[in-house]
Amino acid sequence: MGLLNVGSVAFDAIETPFGKTDKIIGGAGTYIALSSSFFVANQHIVSVVGEDFPPAMLDKLQSRGVHLDGLQMKQGEKTFFWSGKYHNDMNSRDTLITELNVLEHFDPIIPESAQGAKYLMLGNLSPQVQRQVIERLTERPKLIAMDTMNFWMDIAMDELKKTIALVDVLIINDEEARQLSGEYSLVKASKFIRDLGPKYLIIKKGEHGALLFHDNQVFSAPALPLEEVFDPTGAGDTFAGGFIGFLAASDDISFENMKRALIAGSAMASFCVEEFGTGKLENLTQVEIDERIKAFVELTDFKMIHAI
Repeated sequence: MGLLNVGSVAFDAIETPFGKTDKIIGGAGTYIALSSSFFVANQHIVSVVGEDFPPAMLDKLQSRGVHLDGLQMKQGEKTFFWSGKYHNDMNSRDTLITELNVLEHFDPIIPESAQGAKYLMLGNLSPQVQRQVIERLTERPKLIAMDTMNFWMDIAMDELKKTIALVDVLIINDEEARQLSGEYSLVKASKFIRDLGPKYLIIKKGEHGALLFHDNQVFSAPALPLEEVFDPTGAGDTFAGGFIGFLAASDDISFENMKRALIAGSAMASFCVEEFGTGKLENLTQVEIDERIKAFVELTDFKMIHAI
């Protein structure tokens, strides 16, 4: 079995300079599942929802090859809800509402059918829950990737470091890398963080692309200049889904292939921001993805000639 994805399946309400939404589908697990489903035809998701979650979205996930036997449905309870407002630069936001609901006491139960997964993507959840998932697997995956955020660095740094020590790939943004390491230089931050345990570190830089670090190797993936960015919510999770989905599909965790996976993740994230919520991901075609990946490759494809 290829991929196991653990993350929130949730509701969001979003306001950006381009408009606002009522309650729409969101959650790290949802974005990861949709994004990775374009690369892997068979994956499991471990999460929890309340009785208010729409069956139509569950049907959509199943139609994309996502097995839901690890998705707990709590009768009489509500799904996790987050509401936020983005500033004009679209890089910063204010949280308006957070209702943990079913996520407050989430106990991740790994179904027997998901045991033996070769690839594990730990979406942004509490580090204790992420660690529980690793500990409950009967066999260590070939690769464990983990996303987290500054919120956990603020309130649970010790627990976070314990979990980071157990993973192979950590995915964070530049602000989080600096907070976690105490270093402003991302190169120094990378060394500090990889000394905590992960062999690979991905530092996302929003509209400036992403960096991949491993041993003494560094790869920089560009960001595609977009005419319009409507909603950055879920872009990081979509990136993670494309990255882990590409690796799981190719079953190759060499540094060279991780470069390709980084481009695949970046391409998927560039689609996500073009519409509110999961709308773009739900209606993408393989042709669009292939063309977008090609556009990323062409951004930095050049031949050097000797100066005269």
